[in-house]
Amino acid sequence: MKTQIFFFCGIGGSGMSAIAQVLLHQGHAVRGSDRSYDQGENADLYARLQALGVVLFPQDGSGVDEDVDVLVVSSAVEPTILDVQAGLDCGVAICKRAEVLADLFHRGTGIAVGGTSGKSTVTGMIGYILSRTGRDPTVINGGIMRDVVQPPRLGNALCGDAELVVIEADESDGTIALYEPTVAVLTNISLDHKPMAELESLFGAFCARAKDVVVNHLCARSMVLTQGLKRRVTFGMDCEGADVCATDVALLPDGSQCVVNGQSCRLRVPGRHNVANAVAAIAACGVLGISVRDGTEALGDFRGIGRRLEVVGKAQGVTVIDDFAHNPDKIAASLATLKAQPGRVLSVFQPHGFGPTRFLMDGLISAFVNGMDADDLVIMSEIFYAGGTAQKDISSGDLIDQIARAGRRAEYIKRREYIVARLAEEAREGDRVVVMGARDDSLTVFARDILAKIESRVR
Repeated sequence: MKTQIFFFCGIGGSGMSAIAQVLLHQGHAVRGSDRSYDQGENADLYARLQALGVVLFPQDGSGVDEDVDVLVVSSAVEPTILDVQAGLDCGVAICKRAEVLADLFHRGTGIAVGGTSGKSTVTGMIGYILSRTGRDPTVINGGIMRDVVQPPRLGNALCGDAELVVIEADESDGTIALYEPTVAVLTNISLDHKPMAELESLFGAFCARAKDVVVNHLCARSMVLTQGLKRRVTFGMDCEGADVCATDVALLPDGSQCVVNGQSCRLRVPGRHNVANAVAAIAACGVLGISVRDGTEALGDFRGIGRRLEVVGKAQGVTVIDDFAHNPDKIAASLATLKAQPGRVLSVFQPHGFGPTRFLMDGLISAFVNGMDADDLVIMSEIFYAGGTAQKDISSGDLIDQIARAGRRAEYIKRREYIVARLAEEAREGDRVVVMGARDDSLTVFARDILAKIESRVR
């Protein structure tokens, strides 16, 4: 690709900023705008982008002119935005984020990670193993890889060899259909974003396009979808028949340990779900010729992905945790990990979007009812609304009512300052407070506010 000028409309998004970093690394010029930049939000993010070489503009069309070669937009960008109008007026080529990502991905060996849960972590783990074994990959991730965060780098991209690319393949907007992987990883399939039939169609076609496919042996849907594929590698835990399998799994307060195909593996990231993620990554790297031994050794130092059961801090014997869990499977996995250790769990959950909450309502309720003990507590604020048209005929209070009817301690508190005060009152030594939710950067600040309030309370 010749050197070009790219303009990212909505550059503050995780997927957009990751691609922007890779293009800068490859010698292209990058400009961008974002409504949150105009509103004075996420100042650290935009300062880092500028330090990397991104030229930022207001989202008023002023940054898009005849010099721009490609205007990059995400699926969340409306055509009425002035930058898009300016691009149309100037005759600038307009590409979706996923189309640019696909172009970067298809230049050589491409490893794409798809599935309902675990994508960001498995993507990060594959990139980490490849880096530790001297492969120098380019990694484009939807989450923040904690081992990569070194200001001004954001942590959602690792800029390396342009012909060895690892990406998180998103099914929520259907863009997974654009990728033709050398290696496709399918972590699992469960209800999220779309009806099951549509998910199975997307994931089945994704795997069919790959030269090699790495599949969860314990996910019946995934196994059925890939049954006829010739080059299939399976992974699992405590199961017979998987090509790469973890056994003797032990959950520890600061991680976990297991044995993978005879090799001891000690992980710094907690939970059985992360053991499954690790085995998936080891299996994927095995397709590229990396031994199980080298894979397990590398992952011993992997620090995880931001907002995946990330400890914000401890105060007065209470641990506050920031977590991305937002669908039933992720919530169940996080609660199971927390409940594997002694102490109460005080959950704060912010559902994302009225449509998704309505679609997943039964599963969300079951995840909390089945994942909680009688003395645990779940608090929900109102459903996060990111704008646009939405049928607002459901409330977090509807979920709380049903969780409470099932005999669990559940409270609906709409305003965050009241949640902070309630938790400061409730939390006691040995408790874990976990803030759960997706696509709202302010949740991390919310978790820090809770920690600060607990820290400042009178003993």
